[in-house]
Order: sequence, then C-alpha cells, then structure tokens
Amino acid sequence: MLYTCMLVDSHCHLEMEEYDADRNRVIERSIKEGVRYILTVATEERYFAKAQELVDTYPMVYGALGIHPHNSKEYNERASAEITRYAAGEKFVAYGEIGLDFYRNYAPRETQVRAFRAQIELAIELELPIIVHSRDAKDETLAILKEMNAGVNGGVMHCYSYDIATARTLLDLGFHLSVPGTITYKSASLLLETLRSAPLDRILSETDAPFLTPLPHRGKRNEPAYVSLVVKAIAQAVGKPVEEVSETLCSNFVNLFLNRKATA
Repeated sequence: MLYTCMLVDSHCHLEMEEYDADRNRVIERSIKEGVRYILTVATEERYFAKAQELVDTYPMVYGALGIHPHNSKEYNERASAEITRYAAGEKFVAYGEIGLDFYRNYAPRETQVRAFRAQIELAIELELPIIVHSRDAKDETLAILKEMNAGVNGGVMHCYSYDIATARTLLDLGFHLSVPGTITYKSASLLLETLRSAPLDRILSETDAPFLTPLPHRGKRNEPAYVSLVVKAIAQAVGKPVEEVSETLCSNFVNLFLNRKATA
C-alpha cells in the first residue's frame, strides 16, 4: 500500500469520553487542518472496543492498545488476552501506552514495574513497537528498556520530557521521541534543546489529546487538529521549513507503524 504524507497526530485518545458529544466533528476538523493519520491510544480495557470502532469507521485512524501505568493493577491474564485479540487487527499498529509514572503513583511502584515488564514481553511476542509513558521514572524506565531489549521492534518515548543524554540513550535503544503541545509552553527550553540535538528522522508529532493543549488554546480540550501547532513549533526549533518537517515526521510515522505492520 502506498501511504501519502501530511500532518500526523501520532498519539491521542479519541476513544475517551471527552469526545462522545462531537467525535465526528473533531475528526472532520483534523482532516480540514491537513492531518493525514491519527493514532488513538486505548489505555484501559474499557476503551478497547471504542478504539476498534474508531479504526473501523475512519480510514485515517489507527490504534494502539495497552494498560497505562496508572491502571497497572488491571493488567492480568484477561487483559493480556484481550490485547492479543484486538492487536491481531490490521489497523492496530502499536502496543501502548505502557510504562512507569512515579509522579502520580496511582498504582504501587512494584505493580507498575510488573505490568510494564509483562507488557513489553507481550509486545515483543506480538512484534509490535511499544509506546512508553515515563514520568519521574527515568532511571527505572531506561534500565528495564535496556535489560529487555524493548526497542527490538521499534518504539516511542511518548510526550518526551527528559534530558539530552536520556534522549541519546533512547535513540541508541531504537526509540523515537514524540513531541506534544508542551513544546509551545514557556517551560519548553529543555525540550527545544533536545530537539535541536536529535535527528529529525527519529522525531514524531503528537497532541496527547484531550490533554496538553498547545498555545494559544491552552486551558481548553485538546484535539488532533492542533498537531499543526506542534509541527510549526518543531520546525521553528530546528530551523527548517514547516513543509519539510511535516513530510519527515509523517514519513517517520509511516515507517515505524504502518510499513512495519503491512510487512509483518
């Protein structure tokens, strides 16, 4: 299949309740803005069926499945079986988001670690790239990713927020770095510095909608159409034309997720 490139939202949550009233209009706005691909990421078992409905309904929408660290107590044999069943579908192209969140600690750390390890194992078995969530858990996350060779099928550090040295380690492990709307915030200096030191062909654009709304819409619900603001900010940071950056980021998405699944 020949994939064409435009804007890409490589990580959002369209299956969440925040879009129940106007989901179709949200997707239509993204199309008008020039978004070619959307990856909706179902982080709890209760969202899996909705993600399936979305990928079946909208040609531009692809899916990922996994149990978020906040909900890691819910990862069990049933959840594993459900993920395996859904992931067999052609349009489920990644496993995630999974990882560690020691900032909120909504689940005990040992439970998060157990679920993270188990899901990396399953993702490797399913030959899917993984989408990693890591907050205030840099050292622990890197140790597990290294030990388990978790980037064997590729992967993404979603919503990248760590330093340049960590970025280099992740790149060496086979991961991409995904940039959200926080790049437009005044606090984004470290992210901007990291972007300038990283190869553009290992960067992805995302919204994490409905969260992390970029300026000038901060304070409102986020949506995939706003990924255009993220791409513009990335282009400004790296000093390249928006069109060139958009094309590269889209190609990165296609190569990591769509081409890999198509040839599996």
